[in-house]
Amino acid sequence: MDRRETAAVLAYIGRLDPRTVRTGTGEARDQIDQWQELLDDVPFATSHGWDVREAIRSHVLDSPYPILPVDIARRWRAHRRDRLDRHTDPAPAADPDDPAAWRAELVRSRAVVAAGMAAPATHRQISNGGRPRDVEERVREAGSCIPPTVRAELARYRPTRAAREAAVAEGIPDALDVRCDWCHAPVGSSCRRRNASLDGATRGNAARATPHPSRVELSAARRDRRRAA
Repeated sequence: MDRRETAAVLAYIGRLDPRTVRTGTGEARDQIDQWQELLDDVPFATSHGWDVREAIRSHVLDSPYPILPVDIARRWRAHRRDRLDRHTDPAPAADPDDPAAWRAELVRSRAVVAAGMAAPATHRQISNGGRPRDVEERVREAGSCIPPTVRAELARYRPTRAAREAAVAEGIPDALDVRCDWCHAPVGSSCRRRNASLDGATRGNAARATPHPSRVELSAARRDRRRAA
């Protein structure tokens, strides 16, 4: 900021916090000189996310102490650091065999982002915006993100899942969508073997490759009710 912008900043602060106002001409001049020296590399506002008035308002609202020029300078440095942390260096257009030109272009792109003249390049940043539309379309066309050959190889290691997928492909309702009344297996879990002993108690907890018939019937009945509704 230059002296004119620094004077505007002090006038704005004086409206929000009269404790910072200097009434004497000499005191006001000294105050501008002091603030301008500390805020020399701090912009008044940038095109992307920084406005010194926002920093001043935040300090006045959050702190009981009068704002100092170092408070603004520290907020600006934190703002720059955050922008650079979110920035991914794009591949320079310079010749990779010219290290000096390559490095100079990287330095210029970072300086532009740090100064707020350009937005950070976050094309590699993880976001919660969902997958791109073209990925959704490709998965829909393929039917699955797992290739058929890989799925066939995995079938012998995942017999329960393979049986579920085969049943769905044949139009048979998925029995694991309901709870088993016989072995009490929860939704999504395989049925368990329950062997009755001579005393009438049930023993054994080994997983079954196929669901109990009663569970299959319950799943079919549930599908029929849905269709009727």
